[in-house]
Amino acid sequence: MTRHSADERREQLVEATIRVMIRDGVGKATTRAIVAEAGLPLGAFHYCFRSKRELLHGVIERIMLRALAFPLVPTAADASPHELIRATLHGYWDRVRERPDEHQLTYELTQYALREPGLADVARRQYQHYLQVNIDYLQSVARLAGIRWTTEIPALARYGLDLLDGLTLHWLIDRDDARALVALDMYATHLATLAVPCPDGVSEPAPAVPER
Repeated sequence: MTRHSADERREQLVEATIRVMIRDGVGKATTRAIVAEAGLPLGAFHYCFRSKRELLHGVIERIMLRALAFPLVPTAADASPHELIRATLHGYWDRVRERPDEHQLTYELTQYALREPGLADVARRQYQHYLQVNIDYLQSVARLAGIRWTTEIPALARYGLDLLDGLTLHWLIDRDDARALVALDMYATHLATLAVPCPDGVSEPAPAVPER
């Protein structure tokens, strides 16, 4: 009989949870349903996770790492800030289109956490994760393009998060690729207007999102 480490079983349970939630909905992702999907005994859940809250944090982090980051796609050495921004946003959007079910699940997880007593912190931490991803993205673009942002990065990151969040949800509803890309390109164009060259080519760092 093959023995698995705690980390391997946690991995199995997180992936099984995502499959169950996509197929049956967040509300039906019971402990028994999850371990059955993973092919593990019931005791494995309590061995790997202290609570369902901890499991939900693991699910959110997994989805974010897999689908919500901004890939810094290769661009020409002389690419303008606008070209770099547009390319990275399109790379992000490609991931949205590759995993629509997981993105839809993130919205369901948010609403579920807000409605369930004691789980509101899951939704707060979920969006703190998203905000930090956007801050990291803006810092990376500034560093690669040798620019600085004319708006404070935390505020600009929240603006971008809110725009992309709404754009993603709208696309999940109507699946209109053409109009979604038009809106994405409008955001890229606007974001480029908020950048100016750095005299020394070094961008300023932004503070991380504080934990609450």
